[in-house]
Amino acid sequence: MVGFKHTLSVLMLLTVGGFAVAQNNTNSPYTRYGYGELSSPNFGNSRAMGGIAYGLRDGFQINPQNPASYTAVDSLTFLFEGGASFQNDNMSDGVTKLNVKNSSFDYLAMQFRMHRNLSVSIGVLPFSNIGYNVTQVYSETSTTPNYAKQVYGDGGLHQVYGGVGIKVLKNLSVGANVSFLWGEMNRSLTMIYPSYTTSTGSGTSTPSYTEASYTSVKSYKVDLGIQYSQPIAEKHLVTLGAVFSPGHNLNNESYTQTTTTVVNTQDTIAKFGIPTSYGVGFTYKYDNRLTIGADYSFEEWSKVTYMNTPNAFCNRTKISAGAEFIPSLMSRNYLGLIKYRVGGYYQTPYYKAENGERASKEWGVSAGFGLPLPRSRSLISVTAQYIHVKGLQPAMLTENILKLSIGITFNERWFFKRKVD
Repeated sequence: MVGFKHTLSVLMLLTVGGFAVAQNNTNSPYTRYGYGELSSPNFGNSRAMGGIAYGLRDGFQINPQNPASYTAVDSLTFLFEGGASFQNDNMSDGVTKLNVKNSSFDYLAMQFRMHRNLSVSIGVLPFSNIGYNVTQVYSETSTTPNYAKQVYGDGGLHQVYGGVGIKVLKNLSVGANVSFLWGEMNRSLTMIYPSYTTSTGSGTSTPSYTEASYTSVKSYKVDLGIQYSQPIAEKHLVTLGAVFSPGHNLNNESYTQTTTTVVNTQDTIAKFGIPTSYGVGFTYKYDNRLTIGADYSFEEWSKVTYMNTPNAFCNRTKISAGAEFIPSLMSRNYLGLIKYRVGGYYQTPYYKAENGERASKEWGVSAGFGLPLPRSRSLISVTAQYIHVKGLQPAMLTENILKLSIGITFNERWFFKRKVD
């Protein structure tokens, strides 16, 4: 009971702390596109292994990216996980450099078995993040005066999911997550013309124009998964996994507001959606100590309509690979029990620049540890990531990001009957 109380106390702190930092987690100018930066729903082990998840099957950590993996948990285990990240982002356009620091809530989830062949997971995750504030000053030309252009945005979408995994055969599992998506996206554009500053009775007046858009989303998302595990020799196991998520339009309330000398507000009938996505992956496991895997995912963003604009984005692809190694499962030396992890990925984000071309490409490498807590089955996951975002169009920024992620997995044995002699 003491362990149970400690677990709930820490989870409450993670929840409060997570929502407290969730609104301050990016300053990337790329988040002015679409839904902003799409969050990776990777938990501690997956994040350190380059983000692999579709074939990842671990009974000691939660993997919401493939709900079929939920059946890996044993009948006596109740899992709680929470995590947060801290990052340092260096941006450059080739002339000007900027350094910003942010923190973010990453995930909070639980998982347990309800039946011999049925397991359940519930959690909260970020879906996307928006955070930018960019000002550009333009010099006077023969046809236009000097002016300043400021673009600003904040907000993002979150998701609460409930998922089930079902073991349909000895080595075959299927699963589904149903998520409730919600959040707000706020953006504004301001034009200031200092050349036309005039004196008034109360001071000076500078002509300006502001256009702001506000969108509130309340909708759903569905993810389907399957995993098949096959022993190929003694101590050798291969797991194949696949996921599918159907695309659809999101329920929303939107309006725009323009300001010159007066404020004009107008409701907007906005049509925008999320894409159909596919993912496949595999893992090879030796002696439950070495895990090697790779993933590939494809998201059809080019078929998504955003703010009534069809073909607003580019398709998103991602390739990931990673590994985990445990020196010994029964070592008396603490270093021998640590889970050592490494990985990397390459992806083409969905951002489309104003000229209709892809805005950026991205790759990252990661390394981390799974640190077991003494006299328990719980774990602390520590991951360091280096992420490079390369702008593909003129004047696009290059970003170099260093991220530190910390996750806590409470592995409690709740469902066993105590015997009293």
